[in-house]
Amino acid sequence: MIFFALYLEPFTCLSPNVFKIDQQRMMKYNQIMGVHEEIRSKILRRLYEFSKHAVDQSIIRDISVAEMEEAITGGSEVVEDYPDDKYGPSCLILGFTKAGRALHMQCSYPSRPLIKIVTLYEPDPDLWVDFRIRKQDQ
Repeated sequence: MIFFALYLEPFTCLSPNVFKIDQQRMMKYNQIMGVHEEIRSKILRRLYEFSKHAVDQSIIRDISVAEMEEAITGGSEVVEDYPDDKYGPSCLILGFTKAGRALHMQCSYPSRPLIKIVTLYEPDPDLWVDFRIRKQDQ
């Protein structure tokens, strides 16, 4: 599991190794941004499906399809990446509805014809920093 806090800072190079790490981080960032844009594009074109779990959770949590679409196609961002997930590569996207409701949506990578919405939920502020970073156990 890879955690992201994608706040780009100016590159400072104290040694060649630091620059190499920054280049690797930037390459991973660019890859995830491409995945995110492809997911958003497919959601806009309604090329997605829900897992049974996601359907159940959307009913229990009263999350509509329109809210999910708003959250992903608006100003959303990838907050976690799961390239080695047992059901296939996926990522966790944070987005906000027009009403300002924060939603987390785990989506498959766009390599399949349809994006699979694996799960969706309203993140608990007691478990997340700014809905973007998991809080460490106290």
